[in-house]
Amino acid sequence: QVQLVESGGGLVQPGGSLRLSCAASGFTFSSFWMYWVRQAPGKGLEWVGSINAGGITNYADSVKGRFTISRDNAKTTLYLQMNSLKSEDTAVYYCSRDRNGNIKGQGTQVTVSS
Repeated sequence: QVQLVESGGGLVQPGGSLRLSCAASGFTFSSFWMYWVRQAPGKGLEWVGSINAGGITNYADSVKGRFTISRDNAKTTLYLQMNSLKSEDTAVYYCSRDRNGNIKGQGTQVTVSS
């Protein structure tokens, strides 16, 4: 079955950086678009960005220019490089096989605070 396991979250100061990883298994990773979504405290799931099998990316306006999605199809791993983090980026981050987050992992907490 599909398994998505996120890691790399933590506490970071505003302006700092984090790199999240998502290990995927149970499906042909290289054939699928992959997504990062997040859920801030008290809010719904928010699409962060997408990457297709060939590495073409799209981002939400709120993260464009600060976040970068990449993938390693040989390692079946998805990445999210987050730079210039802001307090409003505080959320649980999930990798997902669909844009709405219906097939996602357990998530990793990112907290941006001084």
